[in-house]
Amino acid sequence: MLEGFPPVIAEDTHTLILGSFPGVASLSAAEYYAHPRNQFWRLLGTVLNEPLPELDYPARLACLLAHRIGIWDVLAICEREGSLDSAIRHAVPNDFAALRRHTPQLSKVCFNGKTAGRFAPVIAAAGYATLVLPSSSPANAILSFDQKLRLWRDLLP
Repeated sequence: MLEGFPPVIAEDTHTLILGSFPGVASLSAAEYYAHPRNQFWRLLGTVLNEPLPELDYPARLACLLAHRIGIWDVLAICEREGSLDSAIRHAVPNDFAALRRHTPQLSKVCFNGKTAGRFAPVIAAAGYATLVLPSSSPANAILSFDQKLRLWRDLLP
């Protein structure tokens, strides 16, 4: 079984971005979105008008938290060969009930891709606004960066 990462959140986090589960490059680096072709940091940096791709990992996380944005994954543990979401087996979701205690100002949960987005109805039923975004993964080559960016801009109010 593979184990995911803890959430990057703060008490004043108002928006949370959920991926499905870290890929091989991320697990190896022990960093969210570590694959060099994953567009997560570029997309979010453009939306926030911050140089996220140019920052080191701790500075990226600090910048997100300064903007009151958190990141996590929908899955806590799973089995998977490679990095594709379609290869995920025996998945166990993270404990979202605990979020309310740790992030009382959380109001919006965004999902990075359709796999993570399958949890949107559950999160919406808990009282959060939800938004399913196109995946930032290099496996999602259907949309160009600019097409993804237009939709990722909806992350902010």
